[in-house]
Amino acid sequence: MFNFRKWLDGFIGLALIGWIAFGIADLGGKQHMADISCGKCHLLDPTASPEQARKLVAAQEVLCRGCHANALQMSHPSGFVPSMKLPAEYPADWKGTLTCSTCHAIHSTAPGRLRGNKRGAALCLSCHEPGFFEQMKDRGNSLRQTGHLGMAGTPGSQVDAQSLQCIGCHENRTDALGVRIGGNNIVYHSSGAANHPIGVRYPANPGRNVNLRSRSMLPKVILLPDGKTGCVSCHQVYKKEHGKLVMPNENSALCLQCHTL
Repeated sequence: MFNFRKWLDGFIGLALIGWIAFGIADLGGKQHMADISCGKCHLLDPTASPEQARKLVAAQEVLCRGCHANALQMSHPSGFVPSMKLPAEYPADWKGTLTCSTCHAIHSTAPGRLRGNKRGAALCLSCHEPGFFEQMKDRGNSLRQTGHLGMAGTPGSQVDAQSLQCIGCHENRTDALGVRIGGNNIVYHSSGAANHPIGVRYPANPGRNVNLRSRSMLPKVILLPDGKTGCVSCHQVYKKEHGKLVMPNENSALCLQCHTL
């Protein structure tokens, strides 16, 4: 039997989603996801209650990755319950989980869809104590610039944006953490670590005469910005131990993830 009350509740829920998705756009600017059907992210069952209609069809990390493929590869961690209490300005989701919408107002028109007015270090320090960054080798300078470090190429350069940022700091160092770029974009480490080219496209399916494993065989921790080798192919950025290798290299274990003998 048709239940008018359930139908009405569902209609109200859908109307509310429609207002969220399109109404704020009238205030100016381009509404994020305004051209995408609400049903791509939200439950649209006509029998759903208004509260249910606001629910998502999957975790935010899954949904956001649909358009932002590399959003979580070099980013502030997401999808976990934080150890500290979050400010009201940056809410956890209904499960108490820090997720994409903790920092981003998903349907906002603001640049970057960021919540509030804080940017850069001020945004980070809304949740983190200053000492959190002071203990890092670079005092958190590489992290406080943005919550999502660049994965795409840079116009006019073979090298990805994040590697250029790494080099911008490390080429000026005179200690073991210094690097320099030689011919063919080869990175030379002052520490004496293995020298390696960056900005080189990694073949998806190397031929028999190429001593490389296929891209599908590489562990997920080895990142290839824009399909090319970069500093983040071997080094971790969003870690307290800034620049730590993505895995130990005893007996060339890291090297052998890509290279075959």
